[in-house]
Amino acid sequence: MSVPNSLVLPLSDGTTAHAYAARPPHAEGPVPGIILLQEAFGVNHHIRSVADRLAQAGYAVVAPELFHRTAAPGLEIPYSDFASAMPHLQGITVEGLTADLRAAHAWLGAQPGVAADKIGSIGFCLGGRVSFLANAVLPLAAAVSYYGGGTQQLTARAADLHAPHLFFWGGLDQHISKENIAEVINAVAAAGKPYVNTVISYADHGFHCDERPSYNAAAAREAWALTLAFFADKLQPAK
Repeated sequence: MSVPNSLVLPLSDGTTAHAYAARPPHAEGPVPGIILLQEAFGVNHHIRSVADRLAQAGYAVVAPELFHRTAAPGLEIPYSDFASAMPHLQGITVEGLTADLRAAHAWLGAQPGVAADKIGSIGFCLGGRVSFLANAVLPLAAAVSYYGGGTQQLTARAADLHAPHLFFWGGLDQHISKENIAEVINAVAAAGKPYVNTVISYADHGFHCDERPSYNAAAAREAWALTLAFFADKLQPAK
């Protein structure tokens, strides 16, 4: 399977979204796919590096730019300048994100060498919330959310979740309260949907990103190991 790292996804609303793609270097047979969902800072170096790490682990990955309706392609916002992300955050809608997700899912499923019935999602911060939405609107086989701020706004969609969902939160996170976390998990549990909920007590918001001051190497290693095990169980063929 050979794909360019940069591509343009046509969307059902007539817009287009640029995206970053990565593929396994030596794949034999169909491989699972993963939709990777950005933080509020764009499909930046860190998100591209996550895509590359997932590809090295055996997954075909696509990371769509979620701010394409309000920003030029390739937008990257410094982690120190969250204020610049606000207009773009305010510009996204559930309807627009749904169109983005469906286009990314369709692109992955149409790629030669991708197992169309073994596609998952993973997202960080904003992307953690969008990964929850992805699990509600797409026929996913697995979904992962890292510190998905605002996910409690989507709890009405808990009954629509298609796949087991893995959640990560930082116990030191001042942006996402314990009440927010409980609202999300209680909704998923009440809907009878399978989930794994992991709170890392000594980690802050953004703990996985090694380009942010809140990076926590131990928490990132532990969460990544569980993420790969979760994806392997839900997406990889049994050996």
